[in-house]
Amino acid sequence: MQNPRPQQLVAVLDFGAQYGQLIARRVRDLNVYSELVPCDITVDELKELAPAAVILSGGPASVYAEDAPGIDAGILEMGVPVLGFCYGQQIMAVTLGGEVGHTEKGEYGPATLVREGDSRILGKTPVEGQTVWMSHRDAVSRVPEGFRVTAHTETCPVAAMECAERNLYATQFHPEVRHSEYGKTMLESFLFDVCGLERNWTMDNIVEQKVAEIRETVGERKVILALSGGVDSSVVAALVHRAIGDQLTCVFVNHGLLRKGEPEMVEQVFRTQFNVPLVHVHAEERYARLLAGVTEPEQKRRLIGTEFWKVFFEEAQKIGDVEMLAQGTIYPDIIESGARKTGGKASTIKSHHNLIPFPEGVHFDLIEPLDHFFKDEVRELGVSLGLPSSMVYRQPFPGPGLAIRIIGDVTPEKLDILREADAIVREELDAYNARLFEETGERNGEHSCWQYFAVLPDIKSVGVMGDERTYARPVIVRAVESSDAMTADWAKLPYEVLGKISSRIVGEVAGVNRVVYDVTPKPPATIEWE
Repeated sequence: MQNPRPQQLVAVLDFGAQYGQLIARRVRDLNVYSELVPCDITVDELKELAPAAVILSGGPASVYAEDAPGIDAGILEMGVPVLGFCYGQQIMAVTLGGEVGHTEKGEYGPATLVREGDSRILGKTPVEGQTVWMSHRDAVSRVPEGFRVTAHTETCPVAAMECAERNLYATQFHPEVRHSEYGKTMLESFLFDVCGLERNWTMDNIVEQKVAEIRETVGERKVILALSGGVDSSVVAALVHRAIGDQLTCVFVNHGLLRKGEPEMVEQVFRTQFNVPLVHVHAEERYARLLAGVTEPEQKRRLIGTEFWKVFFEEAQKIGDVEMLAQGTIYPDIIESGARKTGGKASTIKSHHNLIPFPEGVHFDLIEPLDHFFKDEVRELGVSLGLPSSMVYRQPFPGPGLAIRIIGDVTPEKLDILREADAIVREELDAYNARLFEETGERNGEHSCWQYFAVLPDIKSVGVMGDERTYARPVIVRAVESSDAMTADWAKLPYEVLGKISSRIVGEVAGVNRVVYDVTPKPPATIEWE
Protein backbone atom coordinates (compact mmCIF):
# COMPACT_ATOMS: atom_id res chain seq x y z
CA MET A 1 0.00 0.00 0.00
CA GLN A 2 1.39 3.39 -0.91
CA ASN A 3 2.21 5.48 2.13
CA PRO A 4 0.20 8.71 2.06
CA ARG A 5 2.18 11.36 3.92
CA PRO A 6 0.73 13.81 6.43
CA GLN A 7 0.46 17.44 5.40
CA GLN A 8 3.45 18.25 7.62
CA LEU A 9 6.52 16.32 6.54
CA VAL A 10 10.05 16.91 7.73
CA ALA A 11 12.33 15.26 5.17
CA VAL A 12 15.67 14.03 6.56
CA LEU A 13 18.28 13.74 3.82
CA ASP A 14 20.44 10.80 4.83
CA PHE A 15 24.14 11.19 4.01
CA GLY A 16 24.99 7.83 5.58
CA ALA A 17 25.05 9.03 9.17
CA GLN A 18 25.04 6.62 12.07
CA TYR A 19 22.43 8.97 13.58
CA GLY A 20 20.25 9.34 10.45
CA GLN A 21 17.37 7.29 11.78
CA LEU A 22 17.74 8.92 15.17
CA ILE A 23 17.03 12.35 13.65
CA ALA A 24 13.73 11.12 12.21
CA ARG A 25 12.84 9.55 15.54
CA ARG A 26 13.62 12.72 17.52
CA VAL A 27 11.37 14.77 15.25
CA ARG A 28 8.57 12.24 15.64
CA ASP A 29 9.07 12.31 19.41
CA LEU A 30 8.01 15.96 19.14
CA ASN A 31 4.78 14.86 17.39
CA VAL A 32 5.85 15.94 13.90
CA TYR A 33 6.05 13.38 11.10
CA SER A 34 9.54 12.82 9.69
CA GLU A 35 10.89 10.50 7.04
CA LEU A 36 14.32 9.51 5.74
CA VAL A 37 14.99 10.23 2.06
CA PRO A 38 18.15 9.54 0.05
CA CYS A 39 20.72 12.31 -0.04
CA ASP A 40 20.89 12.19 -3.85
CA ILE A 41 17.22 13.07 -4.22
CA THR A 42 16.68 15.86 -6.77
CA VAL A 43 14.94 19.10 -5.94
CA ASP A 44 12.04 18.12 -8.24
CA GLU A 45 11.66 14.74 -6.52
CA LEU A 46 11.75 16.41 -3.12
CA LYS A 47 9.17 18.99 -4.16
CA GLU A 48 6.79 16.11 -4.98
CA LEU A 49 6.92 15.17 -1.29
CA ALA A 50 6.06 18.79 -0.39
CA PRO A 51 8.13 18.87 2.81
CA ALA A 52 7.46 21.58 5.38
CA ALA A 53 11.12 21.44 6.41
CA VAL A 54 14.35 19.68 5.50
CA ILE A 55 17.09 18.34 7.78
CA LEU A 56 20.52 17.37 6.43
CA SER A 57 22.04 14.50 8.40
CA GLY A 58 25.66 13.92 9.28
CA GLY A 59 27.82 11.45 7.40
CA PRO A 60 31.18 9.67 7.51
CA ALA A 61 32.72 11.21 4.39
CA SER A 62 34.83 14.33 3.85
CA VAL A 63 33.06 16.87 1.65
CA TYR A 64 36.20 17.01 -0.51
CA ALA A 65 36.52 13.24 -1.02
CA GLU A 66 36.17 12.09 -4.61
CA ASP A 67 33.07 10.01 -3.89
CA ALA A 68 31.60 12.31 -1.24
CA PRO A 69 27.82 12.61 -1.44
CA GLY A 70 26.58 16.00 -2.59
CA ILE A 71 23.25 17.78 -2.59
CA ASP A 72 21.11 19.29 -5.33
CA ALA A 73 21.75 22.99 -4.72
CA GLY A 74 18.11 23.73 -5.58
CA ILE A 75 17.05 22.09 -2.31
CA LEU A 76 18.64 24.99 -0.43
CA GLU A 77 16.63 27.42 -2.57
CA MET A 78 13.21 25.75 -2.19
CA GLY A 79 12.01 28.32 0.30
CA VAL A 80 11.41 25.81 3.11
CA PRO A 81 13.55 25.94 6.27
CA VAL A 82 16.67 23.75 6.15
CA LEU A 83 18.71 22.57 9.15
CA GLY A 84 22.04 20.76 8.75
CA PHE A 85 23.99 18.67 11.29
CA CYS A 86 27.73 17.90 11.10
CA TYR A 87 28.30 16.80 7.46
CA GLY A 88 24.98 18.53 6.75
CA GLN A 89 26.50 21.83 7.88
CA GLN A 90 29.62 21.25 5.82
CA ILE A 91 27.77 20.33 2.61
CA MET A 92 25.53 23.38 3.07
CA ALA A 93 28.60 25.58 3.45
CA VAL A 94 30.53 24.37 0.39
CA THR A 95 27.41 24.25 -1.79
CA LEU A 96 26.70 27.91 -1.03
CA GLY A 97 30.29 29.15 -1.50
CA GLY A 98 31.77 28.71 1.95
CA GLU A 99 34.82 26.64 2.85
CA VAL A 100 35.49 23.55 4.94
CA GLY A 101 38.95 22.89 6.38
CA HIS A 102 40.71 19.91 7.92
CA THR A 103 41.44 20.87 11.52
CA GLU A 104 44.62 19.87 13.32
CA LYS A 105 42.65 18.43 16.22
CA GLY A 106 39.53 16.33 15.92
CA GLU A 107 36.58 16.76 18.24
CA TYR A 108 34.83 13.59 19.36
CA GLY A 109 32.38 13.28 22.22
CA PRO A 110 31.22 16.01 24.62
CA ALA A 111 32.24 19.63 24.01
CA THR A 112 31.28 22.92 25.66
CA LEU A 113 29.35 25.29 23.38
CA VAL A 114 29.54 29.09 23.58
CA ARG A 115 26.88 31.07 21.74
CA GLU A 116 27.63 34.21 19.72
CA GLY A 117 24.85 36.81 19.43
CA ASP A 118 21.22 36.09 18.70
CA SER A 119 20.09 32.83 17.12
CA ARG A 120 16.65 31.63 16.09
CA ILE A 121 17.43 28.00 16.87
CA LEU A 122 19.79 28.43 19.84
CA GLY A 123 18.08 31.41 21.48
CA LYS A 124 16.35 29.32 24.15
CA THR A 125 19.57 27.57 25.19
CA PRO A 126 22.25 28.89 27.61
CA VAL A 127 24.79 31.37 26.26
CA GLU A 128 27.67 29.47 27.90
CA GLY A 129 28.28 26.12 29.49
CA GLN A 130 25.96 23.82 27.54
CA THR A 131 27.30 20.41 26.51
CA VAL A 132 26.96 19.25 22.91
CA TRP A 133 28.07 16.05 21.16
CA MET A 134 30.73 16.36 18.46
CA SER A 135 32.09 13.81 15.99
CA HIS A 136 34.32 15.44 13.37
CA ARG A 137 37.71 16.48 12.15
CA ASP A 138 36.68 18.58 9.14
CA ALA A 139 34.83 21.81 10.02
CA VAL A 140 33.56 24.95 8.34
CA SER A 141 36.40 27.47 8.11
CA ARG A 142 34.54 30.22 6.21
CA VAL A 143 30.77 30.63 6.24
CA PRO A 144 28.88 31.38 3.00
CA GLU A 145 27.85 34.93 2.14
CA GLY A 146 24.87 36.07 4.20
CA PHE A 147 25.58 33.62 7.05
CA ARG A 148 26.88 34.45 10.47
CA VAL A 149 28.48 32.32 13.16
CA THR A 150 26.15 31.72 16.11
CA ALA A 151 28.28 29.41 18.30
CA HIS A 152 31.77 28.02 18.75
CA THR A 153 33.69 25.58 20.92
CA GLU A 154 37.32 25.60 21.99
CA THR A 155 38.23 23.50 18.94
CA CYS A 156 35.54 24.45 16.42
CA PRO A 157 35.21 28.16 15.49
CA VAL A 158 31.98 27.53 13.53
CA ALA A 159 29.98 25.21 15.77
CA ALA A 160 26.74 26.74 14.46
CA MET A 161 25.81 29.13 11.66
CA GLU A 162 22.63 30.54 10.16
CA CYS A 163 21.16 32.77 7.53
CA ALA A 164 17.79 33.64 9.03
CA GLU A 165 16.73 35.63 5.94
CA ARG A 166 16.86 32.44 3.83
CA ASN A 167 15.79 30.12 6.68
CA LEU A 168 19.05 28.14 6.50
CA TYR A 169 20.54 26.86 9.76
CA ALA A 170 23.32 24.41 10.65
CA THR A 171 25.37 23.02 13.52
CA GLN A 172 28.60 21.06 13.60
CA PHE A 173 27.34 19.19 16.66
CA HIS A 174 24.59 16.56 16.87
CA PRO A 175 21.48 17.90 18.64
CA GLU A 176 19.63 14.64 17.95
CA VAL A 177 21.67 12.61 20.47
CA ARG A 178 20.82 12.66 24.16
CA HIS A 179 24.35 13.80 25.03
CA SER A 180 23.57 17.25 23.56
CA GLU A 181 21.75 18.45 26.65
CA TYR A 182 19.71 21.18 24.91
CA GLY A 183 19.31 19.35 21.61
CA LYS A 184 15.59 18.85 22.12
CA THR A 185 15.13 22.55 22.87
CA MET A 186 16.99 23.43 19.69
CA LEU A 187 14.87 21.06 17.58
CA GLU A 188 11.71 22.50 19.12
CA SER A 189 12.86 26.01 18.19
CA PHE A 190 13.46 24.92 14.60
CA LEU A 191 10.22 22.96 14.17
CA PHE A 192 7.81 25.26 15.96
CA ASP A 193 9.33 28.74 16.05
CA VAL A 194 11.09 28.76 12.68
CA CYS A 195 8.90 26.36 10.68
CA GLY A 196 5.58 27.05 12.44
CA LEU A 197 4.65 23.35 12.49
CA GLU A 198 1.98 21.77 14.68
CA ARG A 199 2.22 18.79 17.01
CA ASN A 200 -0.25 16.64 15.08
CA TRP A 201 1.64 13.34 14.73
CA THR A 202 -0.37 11.63 17.50
CA MET A 203 -1.61 8.08 17.80
CA ASP A 204 -5.30 9.03 17.78
CA ASN A 205 -4.85 10.96 14.55
CA ILE A 206 -2.77 8.14 13.07
CA VAL A 207 -5.37 5.45 13.82
CA GLU A 208 -8.12 7.53 12.25
CA GLN A 209 -5.98 8.25 9.18
CA LYS A 210 -4.83 4.63 8.72
CA VAL A 211 -8.33 3.19 9.09
CA ALA A 212 -9.59 5.55 6.37
CA GLU A 213 -6.64 4.66 4.10
CA ILE A 214 -7.17 0.91 4.52
CA ARG A 215 -10.90 1.16 3.77
CA GLU A 216 -10.22 3.19 0.65
CA THR A 217 -7.49 0.82 -0.54
CA VAL A 218 -9.30 -2.45 0.18
CA GLY A 219 -12.82 -1.59 -0.90
CA GLU A 220 -14.86 -4.80 -0.93
CA ARG A 221 -11.93 -7.19 -1.36
CA LYS A 222 -10.88 -9.96 1.04
CA VAL A 223 -7.62 -9.62 2.98
CA ILE A 224 -5.48 -12.31 4.57
CA LEU A 225 -2.85 -11.79 7.28
CA ALA A 226 -0.11 -14.08 8.59
CA LEU A 227 -0.56 -13.62 12.34
CA SER A 228 2.39 -14.63 14.51
CA GLY A 229 1.24 -13.11 17.79
CA GLY A 230 4.16 -10.68 17.64
CA VAL A 231 3.69 -6.96 18.12
CA ASP A 232 3.87 -6.00 14.44
CA SER A 233 1.43 -8.55 13.01
CA SER A 234 -0.90 -8.15 16.01
CA VAL A 235 -1.12 -4.37 15.55
CA VAL A 236 -1.74 -4.81 11.82
CA ALA A 237 -4.46 -7.36 12.58
CA ALA A 238 -6.22 -5.04 15.03
CA LEU A 239 -5.86 -2.04 12.71
CA VAL A 240 -7.06 -3.79 9.54
CA HIS A 241 -9.91 -5.51 11.40
CA ARG A 242 -11.08 -2.15 12.74
CA ALA A 243 -11.11 -0.86 9.18
CA ILE A 244 -12.77 -3.74 7.29
CA GLY A 245 -14.11 -6.20 9.88
CA ASP A 246 -14.71 -9.75 8.67
CA GLN A 247 -13.21 -9.04 5.25
CA LEU A 248 -9.97 -9.91 7.09
CA THR A 249 -8.96 -13.49 7.87
CA CYS A 250 -5.91 -14.14 10.06
CA VAL A 251 -3.89 -17.33 9.59
CA PHE A 252 -1.83 -18.41 12.59
CA VAL A 253 0.76 -21.02 11.57
CA ASN A 254 1.89 -22.84 14.70
CA HIS A 255 5.27 -24.33 13.78
CA GLY A 256 5.98 -25.62 17.27
CA LEU A 257 8.84 -23.15 17.72
CA LEU A 258 6.94 -20.63 19.82
CA ARG A 259 7.53 -19.64 23.42
CA LYS A 260 5.60 -21.04 26.33
CA GLY A 261 1.94 -19.95 26.34
CA GLU A 262 2.04 -18.05 23.05
CA PRO A 263 -0.43 -20.13 20.98
CA GLU A 264 -2.98 -19.82 23.78
CA MET A 265 -2.44 -16.05 23.97
CA VAL A 266 -3.05 -15.60 20.24
CA GLU A 267 -6.27 -17.60 20.45
CA GLN A 268 -7.53 -15.68 23.47
CA VAL A 269 -6.81 -12.19 22.17
CA PHE A 270 -7.91 -12.47 18.56
CA ARG A 271 -10.59 -15.15 18.58
CA THR A 272 -12.14 -14.35 21.96
CA GLN A 273 -11.44 -10.66 22.66
CA PHE A 274 -11.47 -9.14 19.16
CA ASN A 275 -13.63 -11.71 17.35
CA VAL A 276 -11.27 -11.75 14.38
CA PRO A 277 -11.79 -14.63 11.90
CA LEU A 278 -8.80 -16.84 12.80
CA VAL A 279 -7.44 -20.05 11.26
CA HIS A 280 -5.06 -21.89 13.62
CA VAL A 281 -2.86 -24.26 11.61
CA HIS A 282 -1.11 -26.95 13.70
CA ALA A 283 2.09 -27.61 11.76
CA GLU A 284 4.30 -28.74 14.64
CA GLU A 285 5.01 -32.24 13.32
CA ARG A 286 5.56 -30.98 9.81
CA TYR A 287 8.30 -28.63 11.03
CA ALA A 288 9.88 -31.24 13.31
CA ARG A 289 10.45 -33.50 10.29
CA LEU A 290 11.72 -30.59 8.20
CA LEU A 291 14.34 -29.44 10.74
CA ALA A 292 15.63 -32.86 11.82
CA GLY A 293 19.44 -32.80 11.69
CA VAL A 294 19.69 -29.20 10.37
CA THR A 295 22.39 -27.16 12.17
CA GLU A 296 23.36 -24.23 9.92
CA PRO A 297 21.54 -21.02 11.01
CA GLU A 298 20.71 -19.59 7.61
CA GLN A 299 19.50 -22.98 6.40
CA LYS A 300 17.17 -23.08 9.40
CA ARG A 301 15.86 -19.63 8.49
CA ARG A 302 15.37 -20.55 4.84
CA LEU A 303 13.61 -23.82 5.59
CA ILE A 304 11.34 -22.31 8.22
CA GLY A 305 10.51 -19.28 6.10
CA THR A 306 9.90 -21.26 2.91
CA GLU A 307 7.73 -23.82 4.69
CA PHE A 308 5.80 -21.08 6.47
CA TRP A 309 4.74 -19.55 3.18
CA LYS A 310 3.89 -22.97 1.73
CA VAL A 311 1.55 -23.62 4.65
CA PHE A 312 0.19 -20.08 4.53
CA PHE A 313 -0.59 -20.12 0.82
CA GLU A 314 -2.23 -23.55 1.16
CA GLU A 315 -4.61 -22.00 3.69
CA ALA A 316 -5.18 -18.95 1.48
CA GLN A 317 -6.32 -21.24 -1.34
CA LYS A 318 -8.78 -22.94 1.04
CA ILE A 319 -10.27 -19.58 2.03
CA GLY A 320 -10.67 -18.56 -1.62
CA ASP A 321 -11.21 -15.22 -3.38
CA VAL A 322 -8.43 -13.53 -1.36
CA GLU A 323 -6.92 -10.61 -3.26
CA MET A 324 -4.84 -8.78 -0.65
CA LEU A 325 -2.17 -9.63 1.90
CA ALA A 326 -1.62 -7.50 5.02
CA GLN A 327 1.97 -7.37 6.27
CA GLY A 328 3.54 -6.30 9.56
CA THR A 329 6.58 -4.73 7.89
CA ILE A 330 8.03 -1.85 9.92
CA TYR A 331 10.67 0.77 9.12
CA PRO A 332 13.71 -1.06 10.63
CA ASP A 333 12.80 -4.17 8.56
CA ILE A 334 13.12 -2.10 5.40
CA ILE A 335 16.34 -0.40 6.44
CA GLU A 336 18.16 -3.42 7.88
CA SER A 337 17.19 -5.70 4.99
CA GLY A 338 18.55 -3.18 2.49
CA ALA A 339 15.31 -3.74 0.62
CA ARG A 340 14.56 -0.10 -0.11
CA LYS A 341 16.84 2.87 -0.54
CA THR A 342 16.92 5.35 2.32
CA GLY A 343 20.16 7.05 1.44
CA GLY A 344 23.33 5.09 0.88
CA LYS A 345 23.45 1.33 0.45
CA ALA A 346 22.36 -0.83 3.34
CA SER A 347 23.92 -4.27 3.61
CA THR A 348 21.74 -7.19 4.56
CA ILE A 349 22.61 -8.25 8.12
CA LYS A 350 20.20 -11.17 8.22
CA SER A 351 17.42 -12.51 6.09
CA HIS A 352 13.97 -11.28 7.13
CA HIS A 353 10.90 -13.50 7.19
CA ASN A 354 8.69 -10.76 5.73
CA LEU A 355 10.19 -10.77 2.22
CA ILE A 356 7.47 -12.80 0.56
CA PRO A 357 8.22 -15.59 -1.96
CA PHE A 358 4.93 -15.73 -3.86
CA PRO A 359 4.46 -19.13 -5.55
CA GLU A 360 4.16 -19.20 -9.32
CA GLY A 361 0.75 -18.01 -10.42
CA VAL A 362 -0.11 -16.54 -6.99
CA HIS A 363 -0.02 -12.86 -6.18
CA PHE A 364 -1.71 -10.65 -3.62
CA ASP A 365 -1.68 -6.88 -3.47
CA LEU A 366 0.15 -5.84 -0.31
CA ILE A 367 -1.07 -3.67 2.55
CA GLU A 368 1.81 -2.52 4.79
CA PRO A 369 0.32 0.14 7.06
CA LEU A 370 3.28 0.11 9.48
CA ASP A 371 6.10 0.36 6.95
CA HIS A 372 7.08 3.86 8.08
CA PHE A 373 6.77 3.25 11.83
CA PHE A 374 9.55 2.51 14.31
CA LYS A 375 9.00 -0.21 16.90
CA ASP A 376 8.10 2.06 19.80
CA GLU A 377 5.54 3.83 17.59
CA VAL A 378 4.00 0.46 16.67
CA ARG A 379 3.61 -0.29 20.37
CA GLU A 380 1.93 3.07 20.99
CA LEU A 381 -0.42 2.34 18.10
CA GLY A 382 -1.27 -1.03 19.66
CA VAL A 383 -2.22 0.66 22.94
CA SER A 384 -4.49 3.08 21.06
CA LEU A 385 -6.16 0.13 19.33
CA GLY A 386 -6.93 -1.57 22.65
CA LEU A 387 -4.53 -4.50 22.46
CA PRO A 388 -3.55 -5.88 25.89
CA SER A 389 -0.28 -4.57 27.28
CA SER A 390 1.06 -8.14 27.56
CA MET A 391 0.95 -8.32 23.77
CA VAL A 392 1.88 -4.71 22.95
CA TYR A 393 5.01 -4.84 25.11
CA ARG A 394 5.74 -8.44 24.19
CA GLN A 395 9.38 -9.29 23.64
CA PRO A 396 10.64 -9.03 20.06
CA PHE A 397 10.70 -12.55 18.65
CA PRO A 398 12.22 -13.73 15.35
CA GLY A 399 10.03 -15.39 12.74
CA PRO A 400 12.00 -18.68 12.93
CA GLY A 401 11.25 -18.73 16.65
CA LEU A 402 13.21 -20.85 19.11
CA ALA A 403 14.97 -22.66 16.26
CA ILE A 404 17.56 -19.88 16.02
CA ARG A 405 17.96 -19.69 19.78
CA ILE A 406 19.00 -23.34 19.77
CA ILE A 407 22.58 -23.63 18.55
CA GLY A 408 22.84 -26.78 16.46
CA ASP A 409 20.02 -29.10 15.50
CA VAL A 410 16.50 -28.64 16.82
CA THR A 411 15.00 -31.54 18.75
CA PRO A 412 11.88 -31.91 20.93
CA GLU A 413 14.11 -32.32 24.01
CA LYS A 414 16.02 -29.08 23.31
CA LEU A 415 12.80 -27.20 22.58
CA ASP A 416 11.33 -28.30 25.91
CA ILE A 417 14.46 -27.20 27.81
CA LEU A 418 14.69 -23.83 26.07
CA ARG A 419 10.97 -23.12 26.32
CA GLU A 420 10.99 -23.63 30.10
CA ALA A 421 14.25 -21.73 30.67
CA ASP A 422 13.10 -18.85 28.49
CA ALA A 423 9.81 -18.62 30.39
CA ILE A 424 11.75 -18.17 33.64
CA VAL A 425 13.97 -15.46 32.12
CA ARG A 426 10.94 -13.57 30.85
CA GLU A 427 8.99 -13.97 34.07
CA GLU A 428 11.80 -12.62 36.24
CA LEU A 429 12.75 -9.76 33.92
CA ASP A 430 9.12 -8.84 33.29
CA ALA A 431 8.84 -8.40 37.06
CA TYR A 432 12.13 -6.44 37.17
CA ASN A 433 10.97 -4.11 34.38
CA ALA A 434 7.61 -3.67 36.09
CA ARG A 435 9.33 -2.54 39.28
CA LEU A 436 11.42 -0.02 37.34
CA PHE A 437 8.35 1.24 35.50
CA GLU A 438 6.56 1.74 38.81
CA GLU A 439 9.53 3.70 40.17
CA THR A 440 10.33 5.82 37.10
CA GLY A 441 7.21 5.83 34.92
CA GLU A 442 9.44 5.01 31.91
CA ARG A 443 8.67 1.90 29.88
CA ASN A 444 12.25 1.71 28.56
CA GLY A 445 14.20 3.67 31.14
CA GLU A 446 17.92 3.89 31.84
CA HIS A 447 18.29 0.46 33.47
CA SER A 448 15.30 -1.41 32.04
CA CYS A 449 15.64 -4.27 29.57
CA TRP A 450 14.34 -3.90 26.04
CA GLN A 451 14.73 -7.54 25.01
CA TYR A 452 15.59 -10.64 26.99
CA PHE A 453 15.58 -14.35 26.33
CA ALA A 454 17.44 -17.63 26.78
CA VAL A 455 19.75 -19.39 24.31
CA LEU A 456 20.62 -23.09 24.33
CA PRO A 457 24.13 -23.85 23.03
CA ASP A 458 25.07 -27.22 21.53
CA ILE A 459 27.38 -28.28 24.37
CA LYS A 460 27.25 -29.94 27.75
CA SER A 461 29.29 -29.20 30.87
CA VAL A 462 30.19 -30.91 34.13
CA GLY A 463 28.27 -30.00 37.24
CA VAL A 464 27.43 -31.26 40.75
CA MET A 465 23.81 -31.56 41.80
CA GLY A 466 22.65 -33.43 44.88
CA ASP A 467 26.20 -34.69 45.57
CA GLU A 468 26.26 -36.32 42.15
CA ARG A 469 28.27 -35.47 39.08
CA THR A 470 26.15 -34.23 36.20
CA TYR A 471 26.85 -33.73 32.53
CA ALA A 472 24.11 -31.41 31.33
CA ARG A 473 23.42 -28.35 29.18
CA PRO A 474 24.18 -24.72 29.96
CA VAL A 475 21.69 -21.93 29.27
CA ILE A 476 22.81 -18.50 28.07
CA VAL A 477 20.81 -15.48 29.21
CA ARG A 478 20.71 -12.49 26.83
CA ALA A 479 19.28 -9.15 28.00
CA VAL A 480 19.85 -5.84 26.20
CA GLU A 481 18.99 -2.17 26.48
CA SER A 482 17.86 -0.50 23.25
CA SER A 483 15.12 1.64 21.76
CA ASP A 484 15.08 0.48 18.16
CA ALA A 485 17.24 -2.70 17.84
CA MET A 486 19.65 -0.93 15.49
CA THR A 487 22.18 -0.68 18.34
CA ALA A 488 22.02 -2.26 21.80
CA ASP A 489 24.00 -2.59 25.01
CA TRP A 490 23.91 -5.46 27.47
CA ALA A 491 21.62 -4.79 30.41
CA LYS A 492 23.35 -4.04 33.70
CA LEU A 493 21.11 -6.28 35.77
CA PRO A 494 21.44 -6.43 39.57
CA TYR A 495 23.30 -9.50 40.78
CA GLU A 496 20.31 -10.63 42.83
CA VAL A 497 18.15 -10.71 39.67
CA LEU A 498 20.73 -12.71 37.76
CA GLY A 499 21.19 -15.00 40.75
CA LYS A 500 17.48 -15.71 40.99
CA ILE A 501 17.23 -16.46 37.28
CA SER A 502 20.17 -18.87 37.55
CA SER A 503 18.80 -20.61 40.64
CA ARG A 504 15.36 -21.05 39.13
CA ILE A 505 16.58 -22.39 35.79
CA VAL A 506 18.95 -24.91 37.36
CA GLY A 507 16.37 -25.93 39.97
CA GLU A 508 13.28 -26.07 37.73
CA VAL A 509 14.46 -27.08 34.26
CA ALA A 510 15.55 -30.69 33.86
CA GLY A 511 18.74 -31.14 31.86
CA VAL A 512 20.40 -27.80 32.80
CA ASN A 513 23.26 -27.42 35.29
CA ARG A 514 24.80 -24.04 34.38
CA VAL A 515 23.63 -20.49 33.50
CA VAL A 516 25.82 -17.81 31.86
CA TYR A 517 25.16 -14.16 30.96
CA ASP A 518 26.05 -12.54 27.61
CA VAL A 519 27.72 -9.12 28.10
CA THR A 520 28.37 -8.18 24.45
CA PRO A 521 26.84 -5.02 22.89
CA LYS A 522 25.52 -4.65 19.33
CA PRO A 523 27.79 -4.04 17.46
CA PRO A 524 30.01 -6.08 17.43
CA ALA A 525 27.48 -8.80 18.25
CA THR A 526 23.89 -9.01 17.11
CA ILE A 527 21.05 -9.27 19.60
CA GLU A 528 20.18 -12.79 18.50
CA TRP A 529 22.82 -15.52 18.49
CA GLU A 530 21.94 -16.92 15.08
